[in-house]
Amino acid sequence: MVFLFSSISSFPQYGMNCEIRQIKINVFNPGVEYEMGLGVNSTLDVRVAWQMALEPASEAPMENLDFFPTITVQNRYYHNFNGRERRRKPIYGNSGNYLAPSAAIFSPGSRVVENRIVDGVHGYGGLVYGVQRSYDSGISFSIDAGAGYYVGPFKGGIYPVVNLSLGWIVSEKRWCVGR
Repeated sequence: MVFLFSSISSFPQYGMNCEIRQIKINVFNPGVEYEMGLGVNSTLDVRVAWQMALEPASEAPMENLDFFPTITVQNRYYHNFNGRERRRKPIYGNSGNYLAPSAAIFSPGSRVVENRIVDGVHGYGGLVYGVQRSYDSGISFSIDAGAGYYVGPFKGGIYPVVNLSLGWIVSEKRWCVGR
């Protein structure tokens, strides 16, 4: 009896899940993004892009932005799929709000920062909160912000993390019920 009720209560969640997988082409930070469903409300998101980021090797990293080749990985937990469905809002393309541990590796190569040569990769690990919306046309938008600990060939520190993606879903595998 317990087995029967537990399987019945878990069955409705199957249709309220994330996409099994989707591939997106981003135009704001040019690159490719792959998001894969891991569980009922969680995904693994991997982005390879030419991304705008702060220059952590600078004395004032918040004032110096640059574009770097980047690999970003997030384990997103979408916390409001059920509420969006109750309000008849779409969850297509993982349209929801999420909390995610986030890590990125930047590979800028050798560069001159404040009259000194900085060489090597740098990265961060941190936590972000974000919003993603996808539309039937295939347009997808996501933004997340939080804080991360930056490490590399400089003195490490905690700095803000902001990721912005704007692009198109070019491939998808539906798991959510309906569109």
